[in-house]
Amino acid sequence: MRKYSGNLVLELTDENSGTTETLTETNMVTNAVNDILGINPLALFYKVAGEYDEMVIWNEELLPICPNMIGGILLFPSALTEDANNLYPSSSNLPVAYASNDVNATANVQRGSMNLTESMALEDGYKFVWEFTPSQGNGTIAAVGLTSKHGGANAYGSSAAVDTGLLLLRQNSLSLDVSWLNVLFRTVEVDFENGLLYSIAYSSSTVSISRYRIPVFDIGLNEKLDDTTLTLEDTTVLQCSTFSFYGSYTPYGIFLDGGDGYWYGFSNQSNSSGDSTMLWIKIKKDDLTFTEGSWTLSNAHLKAVGSFREDSSYPNTQRNAVVRNGYLYVLGYDDDGVYKINVSNSTDVTFISFGFTSEAKSICTSGSCEARLLMLKDLIIGYDFMIDVNDNMIQTYGGTRTSNLATPLFCYKEYVMGWGGSYGNEYRYNYLLTPYLATICNLSQAVVKNADKTMKITYTLTEVVEST
Repeated sequence: MRKYSGNLVLELTDENSGTTETLTETNMVTNAVNDILGINPLALFYKVAGEYDEMVIWNEELLPICPNMIGGILLFPSALTEDANNLYPSSSNLPVAYASNDVNATANVQRGSMNLTESMALEDGYKFVWEFTPSQGNGTIAAVGLTSKHGGANAYGSSAAVDTGLLLLRQNSLSLDVSWLNVLFRTVEVDFENGLLYSIAYSSSTVSISRYRIPVFDIGLNEKLDDTTLTLEDTTVLQCSTFSFYGSYTPYGIFLDGGDGYWYGFSNQSNSSGDSTMLWIKIKKDDLTFTEGSWTLSNAHLKAVGSFREDSSYPNTQRNAVVRNGYLYVLGYDDDGVYKINVSNSTDVTFISFGFTSEAKSICTSGSCEARLLMLKDLIIGYDFMIDVNDNMIQTYGGTRTSNLATPLFCYKEYVMGWGGSYGNEYRYNYLLTPYLATICNLSQAVVKNADKTMKITYTLTEVVEST
């Protein structure tokens, strides 16, 4: 395992006076690169299945490490926790500026450019030089981190280009019976460390919770490395008296991991006026006890939280809701905002306005599997907006962000996974979440970059030779 050392020089030059403010700092290195090179969840880097599987080409995309796997920079308005496992700061501290390993030819004013003449490989490392014009990268800067070239392009998204920072590492074609597709597409949680997958289904006033073994980091004597290798360990059926899925031909409902020791189920039908009725179930993970009920949400105009319809050939799914920190977020019927509903107190309802009329399209194109609301870490992402953990609405360039997803995005370290597809073409998708922190460098004092100043950052990363 190689070790690295970094040194940063940040120069702010006032265009009016010509004076330059210079800060020199050293950094700490995170586990980001060693994670990417050292772990292989679900054997995603092994070619084990059909000829139509797609896999990332490492050279040029990720290697050499500099300037690819490490080839961008992120600048933050608040200090970062100095921890080797701090790969993704909270969305309360989204980057105020960033840059990749190229010249910024876009209208994105948060993004600077690499100086391609001064940046170069060194005998024992790499010298990065980034420059920001007076109009670029303005704001308070308290911390800096190296990231991937993809993470430095648009971070999690911008007003100038489509990007969620997801790099497709592998796309596995699923040649499975539809009953197995239903199991995978109903996945509500993947426990990577323990190799467990939880799939939840509703049918005829019952909720069925199935636990499967999935070979994430180890493989049994009789297992293969594909999505047929799911071993059912347990199924628990809950008999409901109140909770159900609305609808008949298309059952309207969704199951979500609350991240708080509970799974939640919700069901409603879209309503353009009046009050909204929401059926709900709350399931405790450790003993599968549950509570259920019905809410009447006064003057709330909601899209259906989601739907799941079984088909003879493929499942049909839609996702319009997520749960974050004890609140259900649901898209508004009129595409003008999101409703935030306290899962423990349904009178606590807030409407978060977009401030614009969203196109409200699927994040993953149109098809038999669609998602209009997803969550990455603690950041909620839609077609043309993001909502940070403090419920700040951030308008972004509209566009599709992923392939057709039926499930939530399941995250493990830098890796993101989900299942989905469209009209008989089904896949498992594995992504790299690229705006990771490869280094952390807190400034000894925060600086303010404004439209009167240019900024130049020289970041030298070198290999540390340890004596034996």
